[in-house]
Amino acid sequence: MPTTAQPGNESPAREAKRARRRRIAAAKQGLRELRIELAVLNHRVGSKIEMIGRHGPISPTALARRVGVHLATMTGILGRLETGGWIVRDRVENDRRTVLVRGVPGKQRDIVRLYAGMNSALDEILDSYSDDQIDLIVDFLRRCTQAGQMATDRFA
Repeated sequence: MPTTAQPGNESPAREAKRARRRRIAAAKQGLRELRIELAVLNHRVGSKIEMIGRHGPISPTALARRVGVHLATMTGILGRLETGGWIVRDRVENDRRTVLVRGVPGKQRDIVRLYAGMNSALDEILDSYSDDQIDLIVDFLRRCTQAGQMATDRFA
């Protein structure tokens, strides 16, 4: 008569596989939690400004697609950012209808200041890792970013 495996009576290979699945699940959960916290931080700081700085000058339509919001929503956001002096909308020469959005250069320092608390906390965290561990973290984050970009591009 076959016996069913009792907890603690599993083979070492099976226990190792189960432990690895738990580690991977914990890493994914950690990334989800980090994403949520960074989304909250970015929302408060105004991540749309940073997006414009990284990808600009950019059309409002392309920016809305990249950020994942409706064009009408982006138009409202850009209006508030322009009023606050964070961005400028420029007409494209020889095309009255095409507008490109760009960040105001002097304002980039203000953005860095807004992230100063998080940057300081990250400096403290990373100081506790060896150079090899930091290289591993950087590689992991780069690969996760690429995976996220590919997933986002599939929706576009």
